[in-house]
Amino acid sequence: MTYACLARPAAPGTAATCALARRRALMAGLALVAAAPLAACGRKAPRGQVVPPDATVLALGDSLTSGVGASADTAYPAVLQRLTGWKVVNGGVSGDTSAQALERLPALLQKHQPALVIVSIGGNDFLRRQSATATRTHIRSICTQARASGAQVVLVAVPELTFLAASAGLLSDHAMYEEIASELKIPLHSKGWSTVLADASLRSDQIHANATGYERFAQGLVETLKSTGLLVR
Repeated sequence: MTYACLARPAAPGTAATCALARRRALMAGLALVAAAPLAACGRKAPRGQVVPPDATVLALGDSLTSGVGASADTAYPAVLQRLTGWKVVNGGVSGDTSAQALERLPALLQKHQPALVIVSIGGNDFLRRQSATATRTHIRSICTQARASGAQVVLVAVPELTFLAASAGLLSDHAMYEEIASELKIPLHSKGWSTVLADASLRSDQIHANATGYERFAQGLVETLKSTGLLVR
């Protein structure tokens, strides 16, 4: 920004006026910078339609979905069924990568015709150091195929798992999940697994929850389902 008072010799008394103008311009610029993150944070999460209490819901995932580290009736899909009244199909297979989950998806959609698909996959991709680009493509394809079947979709963020990070309690969601959810305009459940797996009291081993951890995860997921309109409060 240029000021007229800088283009010519200052008359007596104008120095203070110029200084005041500079301060006002600086404050206005800072206000715009500060407002930008607030505007981004104020964006509302995509909202869905209420899923009826007797609906079929598919929980697609790996060992964290199948419930390794706990019994079948304390895996998170079983807990979610108890908390919601939905019929929750446990579509978790221990060891599955995003590519393998994508391969299994069409048969699961055809068999169960779910009203909602909860996608929680990618941890094994990270542990095996597979291509992040390929993982992102697979997860995006899972979400788009599920939605094309007529189901609503919720994406669950997964931390970039390593044994060292898990044992040290230093876990955070991989950025790709927020990017995919934003791109496809679908609800995202964030900080679910990263919170549970960072707490040794909620784990059965370094990368799996115990019964209490799965319960905690399901409770947090229910809150996201409520806030996004998929589950009646």
